[in-house]
Amino acid sequence: MEKQICDYVLVPAGLLLMAAYHVYLLYCIRNHPNRTVIGVNSFNRRFWVSAMMEDVSKNGILAVQTLRNNIMASTVLASTAIMLSSVMAALMSSRNGDRSFGVVFGDKSALGISIKYLSILCCFLCSFLLNVQSIRFYSHASILINVPFKKMSLSPHSHHLTAEYVAATINRGSFFWSLGLRAFYFSCPLFLWLFGPIPMFLSCLLIVSMLYFLDFTFQSTWPSGASSDSEENHHNNGEVGSLMV
Repeated sequence: MEKQICDYVLVPAGLLLMAAYHVYLLYCIRNHPNRTVIGVNSFNRRFWVSAMMEDVSKNGILAVQTLRNNIMASTVLASTAIMLSSVMAALMSSRNGDRSFGVVFGDKSALGISIKYLSILCCFLCSFLLNVQSIRFYSHASILINVPFKKMSLSPHSHHLTAEYVAATINRGSFFWSLGLRAFYFSCPLFLWLFGPIPMFLSCLLIVSMLYFLDFTFQSTWPSGASSDSEENHHNNGEVGSLMV
């Protein structure tokens, strides 16, 4: 019973810690994007799309190759996720032998072990689906970024809206890729949960500390005046992105 109480306390505490960190990260991305790596990259991707679409005949190959590299990265993660999901499903279906892997301190019941395996499986499946969505948006963007809009319309306002739409598509693909990668990060504590709640909780502390240094910028990455422009572009990104289903 004491071992189960340890699971009931440390495991929710670790999950709550990771959830609270990502809520804080989401708040910073929405309200202070210049403080986060995701916000800075999103802002610079918009400038990159505008530069690529200025001269499609000159920059088209570079744009497609860059997006192809992103598609390859998402494909590798999606393939890895579905392979690990198959492994976890095979382990769950196997009923021979002890599957507790020598838990140091924690719940060793069959139900508890099944819940742990199911949590890891769901994590890998979520990563697979998120990376598939990332591939979807990158594939759309690879076509849209090469459309010769200047020949279709002489209105510069129309071209600006089209560049914003393409930038929103690429940013969405990048966001889904980031979520898929975080699902891999999230699977590490769940895997260590097989060895007990104490390693799981310690891994949550380690991952949150690591993600803080990876997600936040500690130096000025934008020139003066760019912060207000980024907030306006971020707002426009949300409006354009709401039209994409």
